[in-house]
Amino acid sequence: MLLVQNISFERAERKILSEVSLSLGSNKIIIIKGKNGSGKTTFIKIILNLIKHTSGSIYWKGKLLSTNLYDYYSNLTYIGDQTSSIRQLTIKENIKIWKKIFLSKIDDTQIEKLLKTLNLINIINYKVSSLSLGEKKKLELMRLIIEEKQNWLLDEPFTNLDSESIQVLSQTFEDHSNKGGSVLFSSHQDPEINISEEILL
Repeated sequence: MLLVQNISFERAERKILSEVSLSLGSNKIIIIKGKNGSGKTTFIKIILNLIKHTSGSIYWKGKLLSTNLYDYYSNLTYIGDQTSSIRQLTIKENIKIWKKIFLSKIDDTQIEKLLKTLNLINIINYKVSSLSLGEKKKLELMRLIIEEKQNWLLDEPFTNLDSESIQVLSQTFEDHSNKGGSVLFSSHQDPEINISEEILL
């Protein structure tokens, strides 16, 4: 379980976050909402231990996050606004690399089904550099399934997606939660998802 207690953050004497708390465990979907500049990405980076908070505490499985990072990252898939795919390689080649890195048990039949669902199957041999923003985002989101991690953390995952892909991702979130997983994501949109809790920044 991830426990975030009274997190505050200041930059150049300006308060960005003020005593934000949340508890993320199995079967939960939490959305972080707020206008642009409200601190959503900053909050996520703090939860990722990439930015040091001004005050407050973060725990993972009952231990301070900073002392339990290996286990934390081993159980977490993070999807940010920057793609982790290699631009010079094709969709197929990137998937192959991800499967090898994460020792994924997802077989080729499941991958093909996922590619068809995301309308990427016909461009599987295209290089990432030639893809649209929406296609790059859909490829990146495939890591949620390939990595097979219990906890998902996403920053604005619906950006650049068409309505059909938004529905697919929303259903994927709910399916993951129903299987005991957890989802924490930021969004300025209001997706049709069974939300467990809303954090307003």
